[in-house]
Formats: sequence, structure tokens, C-alpha cells
Amino acid sequence: MFAVIQAGGHQYRVQAGQTLTIDRVLGAVGDTLTFDKVFMLTHEGAHTIGAPMIAGASVEAVIKSQERLDKVLVFKYRRRKNSKKMRGHKQPVTLVEIKKINA
Repeated sequence: MFAVIQAGGHQYRVQAGQTLTIDRVLGAVGDTLTFDKVFMLTHEGAHTIGAPMIAGASVEAVIKSQERLDKVLVFKYRRRKNSKKMRGHKQPVTLVEIKKINA
């Protein structure tokens, strides 16, 4: 059984037991999250597609950790202008484990 959910503006194909990296969600390690925006469910070959979402369906997940991705460097340089600028960014993310898909 798998589902297509929306989390943080992105859509993910998930199934029970899967570990997923999503945009930062507030909460402590061990907290339970419920994703109510389920677009599609598949169970034993039968597909259910929402219009746009499936009413009553949800996906339960547990927060495993709060992390930050590797630094992305942004370097701007203007030749012959004696102008350069370097900035960095570390995207905050949340690791979640999908526990159950409720149809």
C-alpha cells in the first residue's frame, strides 16, 4: 500500500516504514504528525484518486530528527568592478518515518 501526500508544498509517494526528508516541521523528536492532504491511495492493485484530495484519508508519521542540509554557497562576482559577494545557506529539514496509512 502506498499513498501520495503533500507536505510543505511538495508531493511525496510514501509507504509504511519509509523514512522521508521533508521541509522543516515544528515539533520535537518522537512527536506524531498527521498528513491530511492525500491525493492518491493504492492498495492491492486498486487505485483511489482524489478530486483533488481523498476525504477521510490520512498518513501518520513520527519525527525522527531535526537537521540541516549541507551548506549551499552562493557566489556573485562582477568582473572588472572590484565587486564580489559570497553567501551561504543551510536548509533546515525534518526526518520523518511513515508509520501508518489510514484509508
